[in-house]
This record gives sequence, structure tokens and C-alpha cells, in this order.
Amino acid sequence: MRYPVILSAAALAAALSSAPAVAQEAITFEYSGSFEDATFAVESAIVNRGLVIDYTSHVGEMLNRTGGDVGSDVVIFDQADVFLFCSATVSRRVMEADPMNLVHCPYGIFVAERDGAVMIGHRDYPDGPMQEVEALLDAIILEATAN
Repeated sequence: MRYPVILSAAALAAALSSAPAVAQEAITFEYSGSFEDATFAVESAIVNRGLVIDYTSHVGEMLNRTGGDVGSDVVIFDQADVFLFCSATVSRRVMEADPMNLVHCPYGIFVAERDGAVMIGHRDYPDGPMQEVEALLDAIILEATAN
């Protein structure tokens, strides 16, 4: 039987203060065309590999729409979308190496526009088996930026 761990506020604060800080890094590539051209190029590069886009998250639209609702008038992105997808073959290999690589699936490639500059990128994955995923994402983005 499993029992929940109950920490006092002081014990929780001590545990959190000793925990290592985790920085989420992004790998980005400049895109010389429009946001619309970049999203089309990324979609095409994903589909060209026989992969299926499970979901497109319109993050920029959501942030722009809800800014006033949360008391902000800051425009973070002119536009930003994240394409979520998975690869059965790559996912199987990385999860056979370490089942907890599940936490990284699905994989995402983002396209964002800020102040007229368009970038395409993905999160930086940990060393080890997840470098195969990173190589796949880099290859998709390089195909998209080559057009």
C-alpha cells in the first residue's frame, strides 16, 4: 500500500530550496520568409516524413486574446504556433532505452514571429537517447528553412 507523503511548510520549503534549478532551453533557427510560409514549410516537412500532426496549438493567438483578461497589454508574439506529433519508430527506440522518456512525447516544433522576425525551433532535449529525437526535429526544421 502506498501512503501519501505529508510535509510541513518548512520541510517543503527546505526541499524545494535544495532542488536543482532546471532551465528549459530552446534551439531556434531563423526563417527568412513570412510566418505563414514558415508554418506551411514546417507542416510539409513533418508530413513529408510520414508523420501525423496530432495537434496545432495556436499559442500566440491565445496569448494575444487573453492578455487583457489577465491584466497585461504586453504582446509577446505577433504570432506563434506549436505543432505536436510523434514518431512511432523513434519513440519506440528512445522509450525502450528509458521508458521515462515518455515525458517528452509528443514532440513539438514551434514557429513564432516577434517584431517581424520569424523563428522555428524546438526544446533542447537531454543528452542520451533523446538526442535521436532532437536530430529528427533538427532535420525537419532544416528542410523547412531550406525552402
